[in-house]
Amino acid sequence: MEHLSRERLEAGLDHVRESPQDGGRLVLLVRRPELGQRELPEEAMLDQVTGLEGDNWLTRGSSGTPDGSAHPDKQVTVINARLAKLVAGGTERMALAGDQLYLDLDLSVDNLPAGSLLAVGDAVLRVSEAPHTGCAKFIERFGTEAIRFVNSRIGRRLRLRGMNTRIVVPGTVRVGDLAVKKPR
Repeated sequence: MEHLSRERLEAGLDHVRESPQDGGRLVLLVRRPELGQRELPEEAMLDQVTGLEGDNWLTRGSSGTPDGSAHPDKQVTVINARLAKLVAGGTERMALAGDQLYLDLDLSVDNLPAGSLLAVGDAVLRVSEAPHTGCAKFIERFGTEAIRFVNSRIGRRLRLRGMNTRIVVPGTVRVGDLAVKKPR
């Protein structure tokens, strides 16, 4: 797969910026049962203890906690579906971004500051302060220019690499569900 140039990534930025600020949709739901595996269910349960049902978040753990356990503020990762489609060169490779919820929604810091509540389907997520910056796998799958693009000053402001969230109200989410900002 050919990786996109910085110019092609920047050319797609206006379309990403046109994402709805509220009332967006869940475009793709991705469960990662094992390292390197992806399942694309039409619906899933978000649980306050285990995260996305059947996902490896809890068992995988985190280097960001003293004991290596799963980071509670990084329970569910959310990415802008338009950005994922852009870096992936289409819909077929979007799930390789590694996130669980792909929303057609403005995820920018201005629109969803840390602490914001976001209802998706029956569940409610709290936006974490912990940044989501990507990893070596993102670079391998989408290229060096893609990681530089999403982690640029504007990329971080727009949260192009996505955001970390914590489940505050458990519930079922389904592809096509609305994503709505809730009052704090």
